[in-house]
Amino acid sequence: MEFILEEDSVINDDLILSNSLSISINEEQAGGSSRLSVIFLIINAALGAGLLNFPQAFDQAGGVLTALSVQAVLLAWIMGSLIILAYCADQASARTLQDVLEWSCGRTGLWVGSVCITVYCLGTCVTFLVIIGDQFDRVLSSQHGSDFCYYWYMNRGFTITASSTLLILPLCYSRRIDFLKYASSLGVVEVLCVVALIVYEKYYGGFVPGPVKSAPDHWTDMFLVIPVICFGYQCHVSVIPIYACLKGRSLRNFTLCTSCAIGLCAVVYTLAGAFGYLTFGSLVTSDILESYDKSSPLVLMGVVSIAVKTITTYPILLFCGREAVSQLWCSFFHTLSADVALQERSRRVVITSACFALTLALAVVSPDIGSVIDMLGSLAAVFIFVFPGVCLLLSTLRKDPHILLNKDKFMVVVSAFLILFGTFIFGLVFVQAAERFASQTKHVNELCFRA
Repeated sequence: MEFILEEDSVINDDLILSNSLSISINEEQAGGSSRLSVIFLIINAALGAGLLNFPQAFDQAGGVLTALSVQAVLLAWIMGSLIILAYCADQASARTLQDVLEWSCGRTGLWVGSVCITVYCLGTCVTFLVIIGDQFDRVLSSQHGSDFCYYWYMNRGFTITASSTLLILPLCYSRRIDFLKYASSLGVVEVLCVVALIVYEKYYGGFVPGPVKSAPDHWTDMFLVIPVICFGYQCHVSVIPIYACLKGRSLRNFTLCTSCAIGLCAVVYTLAGAFGYLTFGSLVTSDILESYDKSSPLVLMGVVSIAVKTITTYPILLFCGREAVSQLWCSFFHTLSADVALQERSRRVVITSACFALTLALAVVSPDIGSVIDMLGSLAAVFIFVFPGVCLLLSTLRKDPHILLNKDKFMVVVSAFLILFGTFIFGLVFVQAAERFASQTKHVNELCFRA
């Protein structure tokens, strides 16, 4: 669809944004990505460094059987929420999650959604850069010795800056998210290498495991694995932009792609969690790679694989964060331009550069931000449960305001459960993260007082 903008026409901001959105959707559908490309994009968006924490989560939950049971139940709701978002995206002709929220909740939904997405995406991007720095530290420590950090060219500040600027930044300026489909394919392969390493070390590493649980110490322990699973399968922020690029966009094709992607993620997480936990038992660490011999060539390959995987995932999260900031920018500062494409390109370059610089500065200056990121990770439950529940509820009320049909009554019940459950998980994870942050701060203060 083409729009002719005349200089003497009076067009409000909403119409300009609507026209620009329609053009973007039509362009994305005209090119389109294959099902295989979309599957790789979803897998790469979902699989992340949370993979390394699954073995310890299995221990905290009370063993492999308990953790897998909780995972199976959550996967049904995670898949359902993805389909809900795609359904609402079709209703709204949306290409981002914040577009869906705006269609459902108006401008308030746009602003709240954009702020949450920006905070989550940029916070996660900071952790990605920290992870890359950690992998460089491990490799350099094993090859050079513990004094490597005293050399400026091996210091994490330089290694993070140089690697991210050369390898990540060029991938962040793309207008469409499916530009990253080839990088995503590489990221998926790298994750499979890490899983292969974990399985190999179980049988040939010669490790003596600690006690292995067959049941949780207390029934509430099973809730401890929920935040890790939510964070591990969280791809809901990026799945709508990916869906917008799907060739032959339809709910049926999307369901097929998502089922394949989430199914493979489940296999990967299950293998990593189960074999990693059975290798070390209660002695497992929060980062499974820390438990292996860092001088081993295979382990070093695993470390490099995690770094490469992180490099390929960072641009996906930055893309989503950039789109959220861009829509906030347009809501407050949008001005009419005769060249919409030029305006979009300039805005994209400025926002991308600013977001990258901000995340890089935070990663270099404050590398130990685990507790803060745990709090940001609680937003994963909001994206997986609360936002889809709200969208489904308002979409149902829009069609049937009086809830007369039995199908719509069922939809209201489902949406209410999603909202309540997501709110519970958000509060649980946030409180746990706050308690860990407080205990760590207290411990540091006690050490300083003794010194």
